[in-house]
Amino acid sequence: MLRLTTVGRRTGQQRSVILGYFEDGANLVSLAMNGWGEPEPAWWLNLQAHPDATVDLVDGTRPVRAHAATGDERSRLWARWREIDKNLDGYAARRSSETAVVVLVPRPGTSEASRGT
Repeated sequence: MLRLTTVGRRTGQQRSVILGYFEDGANLVSLAMNGWGEPEPAWWLNLQAHPDATVDLVDGTRPVRAHAATGDERSRLWARWREIDKNLDGYAARRSSETAVVVLVPRPGTSEASRGT
């Protein structure tokens, strides 16, 4: 689990949420789901408006920039999630829109020291 802190799209205030993730090289990958319900989660809407955020992990805080995976990247990362959760496609089918695969990329200039490693 990680703690993601975004900037609220309407308030401009910091908002935090706890998310599951896996590591893909230096990137962290999560799914933009709201209990598999229809609405997009607020944290994902916030990231779409303000893609720079921070994540807190056991080894420290990391500044990141978020994007939705597309094309081959999305297919590859979705397949990795499917290995973690065999029911992923069934859950995703409950939604009328595609579930975003969110990639949290370390921001340029981020030093190892700021990540606590």
